[in-house]
Amino acid sequence: MVAAACLTGCNKSSTPATPAKPDDAVQVKLKQIAGPGATDCGRLDVRAADAQLTGASGCATKAAESKHPFYVAYDMPGMATGVAGAPDGKLFAVQLQGSGTGAQLESGPCPADLRVAHSGRVTCFIPGTMGLTPTASDPHSGIAVNPGTNPKGGMGIPQPFPTPKSDAPKPKSK
Repeated sequence: MVAAACLTGCNKSSTPATPAKPDDAVQVKLKQIAGPGATDCGRLDVRAADAQLTGASGCATKAAESKHPFYVAYDMPGMATGVAGAPDGKLFAVQLQGSGTGAQLESGPCPADLRVAHSGRVTCFIPGTMGLTPTASDPHSGIAVNPGTNPKGGMGIPQPFPTPKSDAPKPKSK
């Protein structure tokens, strides 16, 4: 027993443990989508070093390619975004705009494949769109993708979070 106690004492870190930051709404939603056993590819600040961004994007890309659940998030001024890969291989985007009681959390299926943007972050938004505000400037632009075509002619660019359909019954015509 003395030997076991000595070995246990030797394995203790000399650095005091820092308390873990509680998960915010983005992190909770990403973990919910990805499920237990998902790979945490990181939560990075927009000013993270290139090596950190490369590591996180490599982690997410590898997990997505192998259809292994994962999540990754990025903090930017006034918003946080993230991407999660579900256990079935489907990708989902999560976005939180604002803070405090006025914050708005949105999530939905990715409108495009996972890609590494010019910023070094992974995204599944189509270049030229930025989350829920497709007219806003996009730091992820600069990489061409084929968004598909619209059967009525022209380009059909799906938006990341479509307006939910109403469950209200339609009025009957006479």
